[in-house]
Amino acid sequence: MTPSGFSAHQGCDVLIVGAGIGGLAAAARLAHAGLRITVVERAARSGGKMRCLPSPAGPVDAGPTVLTLRPVLDDLFTSLDERLDTHLELIRQPLIARHFWPDGSRLDLFDSEPENLEALRAFGGARAVAQFRAFCDRARVLFEAFDGPVMRAANPSLAGLAGQTLRAPGLLRQMAPHRSLAALLDRTFDDPRLAQLFGRYATYVGASPYRAPALLSLIWHAEYVGVWKIAGGMHRLARALERIARTRGARFHHNAHVARIDISGGRARGVTLADGRTLRAERVLFNGDPRALATGALGPEAVPAGGQSGKRQRSLSAQVWAFAARVRGVDLAHHNVFFRADPKPEFDALARGVLVPDPTLYLCAMDRGGPAPPPDLERFEIIANAPPLPAPDQEPDQCRTRCFDTLARAGLRFAPMPDAQSLTTPTGFESLFPASQGALYGQSPEALMAAFQRPKARSPVPGLYLAGGGAHPGAGVPMAMLSARHAAEAILSDRTSPSPSRRTATPGGTSTASATAAGGRSASSPS
Repeated sequence: MTPSGFSAHQGCDVLIVGAGIGGLAAAARLAHAGLRITVVERAARSGGKMRCLPSPAGPVDAGPTVLTLRPVLDDLFTSLDERLDTHLELIRQPLIARHFWPDGSRLDLFDSEPENLEALRAFGGARAVAQFRAFCDRARVLFEAFDGPVMRAANPSLAGLAGQTLRAPGLLRQMAPHRSLAALLDRTFDDPRLAQLFGRYATYVGASPYRAPALLSLIWHAEYVGVWKIAGGMHRLARALERIARTRGARFHHNAHVARIDISGGRARGVTLADGRTLRAERVLFNGDPRALATGALGPEAVPAGGQSGKRQRSLSAQVWAFAARVRGVDLAHHNVFFRADPKPEFDALARGVLVPDPTLYLCAMDRGGPAPPPDLERFEIIANAPPLPAPDQEPDQCRTRCFDTLARAGLRFAPMPDAQSLTTPTGFESLFPASQGALYGQSPEALMAAFQRPKARSPVPGLYLAGGGAHPGAGVPMAMLSARHAAEAILSDRTSPSPSRRTATPGGTSTASATAAGGRSASSPS
């Protein structure tokens, strides 16, 4: 199927390649500013990694399930002169997550300090409470120090961060720059279960806690200040942003495979589709994995826009199940984690490109956490970490055994069992998002300076911009929305500048990379 409704000679102000959350948020912002926007997407629907699969109980999320940093979402809708609650129903989750261990222990964590202290006192005693409070203080200090000058800044600099560190001498000690997250947690908590729990937050951005910097402890604070679910599923956010963009005149064309970003006269001028048609634009915004640019999958002239993405280490991938079933045996919350006894062998195996038979599993019970009791037939998403390609993939039967036998040992059983169509593996993610190597979070964040090595919104190629989880400030729904804001602001600024698309002093480097798209495969998959 080829896109229809536009001709090879139609032009627009901005052509957006990829309708992931970054592309959708940028399309809405730019269309709201009055620009003529065209979005081309290789998939049949918008959403990118914010995807869903059909089930007898309705669409099941097969991508992000956790919504944090709500002010970022509120800011986006406010900037569009829209009321968030007219488009989506957000339900706060006071119970952040329920955690299970093979020894039968369980710990609920909340967004309330009194409830957490009571739960931790019962779980690990007074010492666990004191250590948790110290850890929360550290996470808050780091988050507040990096939120403005790094995550929300369009072009963060090492010099700026160094200046801030000098103004707050205690910050460097809190960063623990020479320690991994796991090493920091081992020194913080006497109870290895708590070290394991908070180390899991490194996987939120595709890292191993044994290789990620201690700085990533700040991720906990992002959850502690509020976790939300979207009634009906996270994929409804993508649908809402597409509707808003369309009402402001943005045109969307799905099943549109972009083979090349066209660059002539030293600047981006549009794209060429896989069927040979060309689309012209004043500017191009790429909402895909920057590794596709860096490896030449979208043409040799666009390679500089990907920076060093083609050479950087990849993040983790995953085996993801999305299905509907009846469940029995364990009292589930909306977000649940089933830990293996010892985390290190699993992360050591992932680093070698192999899998353990009994992984730690994240389970989202989509229909829980709301005002009504869950239906008899519930929707579930289960995620097990996996290495990116070229690690060998697993057959569906092996993946099913690995996941559901582990949950059965924890006392959890599903009926009916999901079929192979409910599973996405790293090979599947590479097919969905070419040039990603199946890495769900793009460039690995395991280097201390990884935050400064991602490509920025304004690329070194004039007229070509980047947005999405592979660009600054990185992976995650709020970060992708921030990247869209950076890109939209850069485009609007450059349109009024006498020297449009100026090269930045720090053009960016590393980002979410992946395997090179083979032959004429489109690399227009969104991040």
